[in-house]
Amino acid sequence: MEAATQILDSAFWITTGAIFALLILSGFFSGSETALTAASRGKLRTQADKGSRGAKRALKITEDNERLIGSVLLGNNLVNILATSLTTALFTRLFGESGVALATLVMTVLVLIFAEVLPKTYAITNAETAASRVSGPISVIIMIFAPIVTLVRWLVRRVLRVFGVQTDPDSHILAVREEIAGAIALGHSEGVVEKEDRDRILGALDLSERTVEEIMLHRSGIEMINADDDPSQILTQCLESAHTRLPVFKDNPENIIGVIHAKDLARTMYRKVSGPDASLDDLKTFDIQEVAMKPYFIPDTTSLDDQMRQFLRRRTHFALVVDEYGSLEGLITLEDILEEIVGEISDEFDPLAEGIIKPQEDGSYILDGSMTIRDLNRALDWALPDQEANTLAGLVIYDAQMIPTAGQVFSFHGYRFEVIERQANRLTKLRIKPLQ
Repeated sequence: MEAATQILDSAFWITTGAIFALLILSGFFSGSETALTAASRGKLRTQADKGSRGAKRALKITEDNERLIGSVLLGNNLVNILATSLTTALFTRLFGESGVALATLVMTVLVLIFAEVLPKTYAITNAETAASRVSGPISVIIMIFAPIVTLVRWLVRRVLRVFGVQTDPDSHILAVREEIAGAIALGHSEGVVEKEDRDRILGALDLSERTVEEIMLHRSGIEMINADDDPSQILTQCLESAHTRLPVFKDNPENIIGVIHAKDLARTMYRKVSGPDASLDDLKTFDIQEVAMKPYFIPDTTSLDDQMRQFLRRRTHFALVVDEYGSLEGLITLEDILEEIVGEISDEFDPLAEGIIKPQEDGSYILDGSMTIRDLNRALDWALPDQEANTLAGLVIYDAQMIPTAGQVFSFHGYRFEVIERQANRLTKLRIKPLQ
């Protein structure tokens, strides 16, 4: 009885209390690490803007993740090692040499459950809330451990440099754009984000990575007005056209002298024939160059994001695309750029636009060769490569290393391509079917 009393003295209870206090600290460090690394900086920014001081502190300390992780790990290892040492000493006193093995078993269970799994589970479940709450104490700990962490960081970088690994403390593992794109793609795969929403957001993110050359209407498909045509013929062409703006050329289609807007043309011609002494013969003196706007030329390397900003700044929706030699390549409109975000925009003048991609009975698709690969991938969730070509016809020509004739069949990238129609050197119709 006296021996048991001597063992369960005040030192025993103080040591036991210290061990449990250290376990609580270990859980705090583990949970804080998980909360601060798992918390969304976007959500923390929203909370900070609403006046949350904890969120502001959390944002500040997560700017340098290396220093944050170093300080938390240092504190966590200190308390874990100290708790294990005290437990070993206590159990050795109680059970002799077998106390070492028993202390290892007991501490493994306690640390795993109460200092790792439990706090980290809570932190993952309530990442932003937990990060805001622990940001204050962690800020103090970072300040206290700053000299030691700085020394450790210096030592780690020197060791890594020996193995040829260069570290950049100012670089981010993931750029914001890639992080958002990855989250959207993951959300779609899990059924949280709809396909249309995913396509719109990713389309907006891609504007800065893509050029006008990729989505422009090729010059072979541009409807133009010949400035030398008869005024009545020009008016008829404008009235029958599905487009509001048409380029005007003189002598040859490469010589664009202006862009005519259907409203400007209608107003001018109406003024010529609506006066008291006016007659239809007055149209013979009409000069289209009087109402044509100055053409707006852009290089084919302009990014879609920059071009959209230029359209908004210049208050125009129409631009002609030229190559490095100044030759006309095509045209692009503000609507073309918006369609990269929201998808195809159809109106009453586009009766054939709806349902352009329809599966055949055998599961294949008959498509226009000028259709862009990106539009097809978005519509059908395919993964045809668009690095070497922008259109389906261009992809077939690139992979076949020739201009195929009608009836030829190829298998590329897991799909079967059949040339249905060819005009001159252009593949105008293709049949495409997944091989699987």
